[in-house]
Amino acid sequence: MALLEVTGLRTEIRLKRSVVHALDGVDLAVDAGETLGIVGESGCGKTMTAMSIMQLLPNGGSVVGGSVRLDGRDLLALGPDGMDRVRGNDIGMIFQDPTTSLNPTMTIGRQISESVRIHRRASRKEAHERAVEVLSLVGMPSPARRALVYPHELSGGMRQRAMIAMALANEPKLLIADEPTTALDVTVQKQILELIDHLKEQLGMAVILVTHDLGVIAGRADRIAVMYAGKVVETTGTEELYSRPRHPYTEALFDSLPERFAQSGERLYSIPGLPPDLTAPPPGCRFATRCRYATELCHAQEPPLAGELPDHRYACHFPVGEAGTGAGSGTAGHPVAVALLKDAADPAVADAAPAEPLLRVDDLVKEYAVTSGLVLRRTVGAVSAVAGLSLTVRRGETLGLVGESGCGKTTVGKLIVGLERPTSGSLVFDGRDLALVPRAERRRLRRDVQLMFQDSYAAMNPRMPVQSIMREPLDIHRVDGQADRDRRIREIFDLVGLPLSALERYPHEFSGGQRQRIGLARALTLSPRLIVADEPVSALDVSIQSQVLNLMRDLQGELGLSYLFISHDLSVVRYLSDRIGVMYLGKLVEIGPAPSVYARPVHHYTRGLLDTVPVADPVVERAKSSRGVAGELPSAIDPPSGCRFRTRCPAAQQICAEAEPPLTAFGPDDHLAACHFPLRPAPGS
Repeated sequence: MALLEVTGLRTEIRLKRSVVHALDGVDLAVDAGETLGIVGESGCGKTMTAMSIMQLLPNGGSVVGGSVRLDGRDLLALGPDGMDRVRGNDIGMIFQDPTTSLNPTMTIGRQISESVRIHRRASRKEAHERAVEVLSLVGMPSPARRALVYPHELSGGMRQRAMIAMALANEPKLLIADEPTTALDVTVQKQILELIDHLKEQLGMAVILVTHDLGVIAGRADRIAVMYAGKVVETTGTEELYSRPRHPYTEALFDSLPERFAQSGERLYSIPGLPPDLTAPPPGCRFATRCRYATELCHAQEPPLAGELPDHRYACHFPVGEAGTGAGSGTAGHPVAVALLKDAADPAVADAAPAEPLLRVDDLVKEYAVTSGLVLRRTVGAVSAVAGLSLTVRRGETLGLVGESGCGKTTVGKLIVGLERPTSGSLVFDGRDLALVPRAERRRLRRDVQLMFQDSYAAMNPRMPVQSIMREPLDIHRVDGQADRDRRIREIFDLVGLPLSALERYPHEFSGGQRQRIGLARALTLSPRLIVADEPVSALDVSIQSQVLNLMRDLQGELGLSYLFISHDLSVVRYLSDRIGVMYLGKLVEIGPAPSVYARPVHHYTRGLLDTVPVADPVVERAKSSRGVAGELPSAIDPPSGCRFRTRCPAAQQICAEAEPPLTAFGPDDHLAACHFPLRPAPGS
């Protein structure tokens, strides 16, 4: 018998004028010691399934049918008091955002010990000792000291470790991890996922891993359930799903992955339309309106969850992977998808001479003062955010900038768009040094450099309709007259694929993907030549991400834009970028053409990042489980001497501490790296 059995689960959320049928007949099972992955787009029911199991539903939400059995006990029959004894004791949960899930007024140790005192009836001292013990178990540095600090004093990775420690404090039988690594960079993400795997084996837990990242789940899950519109549409073993998907939705998710088309340069497949409104679910297959193979039968009759094999079930009248349907192995087998790939990269373009630099950054330095004292403040140190960085962005190209959180990528973006002033160094745009031009001229030049923010919702005034948000930069720069400004806004909205009716709506009325399109539209209002895109797709699921990436590529070709694309997702950067720069602790450690950097990395940090990136292939993921970047990022207040990466580098020697390596050419293709012991020798060495 499975540890957890979910049968026919139905959950509704009652609104003032309607009812959302959030889950409609979900069946799941998890054995002890097994990891079940749940994947799908945002809004498909992944998190709602987890919350229904835990009975932590939002206001108006209730489970109206089915059963949830843990070790043979029906949790739906326990009532509030019974579930209070189960939550945190038999079932632990890691929430998506530890910042909002941790109490900012309580120390980490007190929050963990609170659960121990409630469920184990331990004394205050015993509970605190247990808190320190589990913090040590999850790999928290200096656990006794970290137990006494508040959440805001920890990094994102440490806060996630604290959340895991809280979930494991009472050694639960089942751990539910809801998007546990969404906001983390690839190195911390790998550490957290490996930690969950290790604890699962050590404690014999069952794990439900909820995510939209097909790479994350490939090397971690034993079985996978694919959800769409409140239903499980396909479920099987991990390797079977990745090698032979049968549902068109599963296939479409794979075809939206940037890594599948990075080398060919083809457009990503973008799932058309939006998921259905669950206040009035459509008859038949809920995916039919977006499916490239749908027929009248699909719209009229709902397919059962079945299949030829008992361990591979799917809900589809015309499963892919059969003759005449999808190939099940990428877009090449889909006639409809092939027709969409009309802008594949021209091989001749790659051989063209490099374009002239639009932006030149020379020896850029940015330091932030560290002060002490409340009244008589004095400087006691400095944070070295950017340390002597030099690079160029060419006309019409995309330069990708990658690295861990805290390496200085976003600071570089802020310096370029003028949100921060450099400590030293120069920024030369279109042949003009921005520090030397008159103030009025500098303001005009700022129109040519615009920023796409990581959090598009936080970047918009929630009290202003979108039309006012779009008009604001035009008003500030006094561009044309009122009628011309309105016409310009309508043209841009049409350009980014948004309806004109959206102009009267407010930011909270849009989905994440739509808000990111609005962010791009706002950046385009002043007709810029360079857009600094700071993590523009990091919070989007794979299907929406593909739409935004395709749009950015289309507009680049149509408008001749240059992009500085900042991200920690190397698969996205590889797909979109012509060249890639790798930053570490304020320094540029490698830069070169994207194919060269990916195929033949020179710096050990670049190699480690590439090994850390999750790939949507279970065999590849499990083979590389021991590789990647180890250790913690050093403090930017007191960076290591010599090569800043030496404290984490497997090839470091004494010279690495004594002398900083210069950027050296590795090949005739402008591939540079700063390393005393590179992975491949420089020409002529």
